[in-house]
Amino acid sequence: MDRKYHIEDSSDLITPCVVVFESILDENLKTMVRIAGDPARLRPHCKTHKIPQIIERLVALGVTKHKAATFAEAQMLADAGAQDVFLAYNLVGPNIARAVSFVEMYPHVSFSVTADDAEQIDALGTAFAHCGCTIDVLLDIDTGLHRSGVSAGPHSAKLYERIDRAAALNAGGLHVYDGQNHQTPLDERRAAVHACWKHVAPFRDDLVARGLPVPRIVAGGTASFPVYAAMEDPAIEVSPGTCIFFDAGFGHLFPDLPFTPAALVLTRVISRPGSDLMTLDAGVKAVATDPPMGHRLVFADLPEAEVIMQNEEHLVLKTPNADRYQPGDEFLAVPWHVCPTTALHKHVNVIRDGKCYAEWQVVARDRKITV
Repeated sequence: MDRKYHIEDSSDLITPCVVVFESILDENLKTMVRIAGDPARLRPHCKTHKIPQIIERLVALGVTKHKAATFAEAQMLADAGAQDVFLAYNLVGPNIARAVSFVEMYPHVSFSVTADDAEQIDALGTAFAHCGCTIDVLLDIDTGLHRSGVSAGPHSAKLYERIDRAAALNAGGLHVYDGQNHQTPLDERRAAVHACWKHVAPFRDDLVARGLPVPRIVAGGTASFPVYAAMEDPAIEVSPGTCIFFDAGFGHLFPDLPFTPAALVLTRVISRPGSDLMTLDAGVKAVATDPPMGHRLVFADLPEAEVIMQNEEHLVLKTPNADRYQPGDEFLAVPWHVCPTTALHKHVNVIRDGKCYAEWQVVARDRKITV
């Protein structure tokens, strides 16, 4: 394994666990700010890590605006010093009342949410009118992912007008997530992002021409982050997330991104069930399972190994080099998808200068803290 991932003494670390290498993390954060060009243009998503100490580091770098997908993440952000929290999720059911509670609990935090439906907008307006508070609402624009949002056009313009007319709602701008843009060649990805922008920018201009405020356009994710960051439109706020920890999947798909995996899974051999087999304790309860079974972890020290089985607590590898290893031997592996991997762990172990010096709780891994 690369020396930058050296741990002097891991004997007290209970595996499987996530270890975060502090110096790599800090360099990823600084690189993210550098690409954005100005901390004021950056609204990073906390869903990758869900950890307050990382938010405190970002705030120290001048990043005051942040993005979340759950109320637990939003509360973690506010408690960690974020001044502006954008919950990029359409609220329904009890989450509308939770939005009111959040605003009442954190009156010093600028809070915003998304919507893409007239009834959602009306329900938000009614709830906030009753409490005497206001909230910014961003219209969720679908640029081709077809997960949420509405296409830019006459119908979406009417929805935005509806937000602006509601007494307790503020028209907060547009949310433009383009998760469908995962082209590996940067030129192709850049062209795809600009194709999305060609629909969004005229739509924004039309809204402004009608006298409607569009104070911000929260755009992109990690893959499209550098492309949006290079645009000079002052309304754009870029919102990368995965690059904070980075992972093998993004490193494979987007080799142009200048980030390094900072969060790895430490695992141990627990059995040698055959001459070419060894079993590790990195089961599906330790690592994200949305990638195919053989692509969930990347072992730099076992490039020839084949994953032949993964159960709740076991990962079975087939390798002609199995006889080199014994139960208790350790490996570090880079997750293919780090965001849901982090959420499987209550805490991460932080490595500084080769030593584990802290445990950081993954505070926002649950759906609810108190709000």
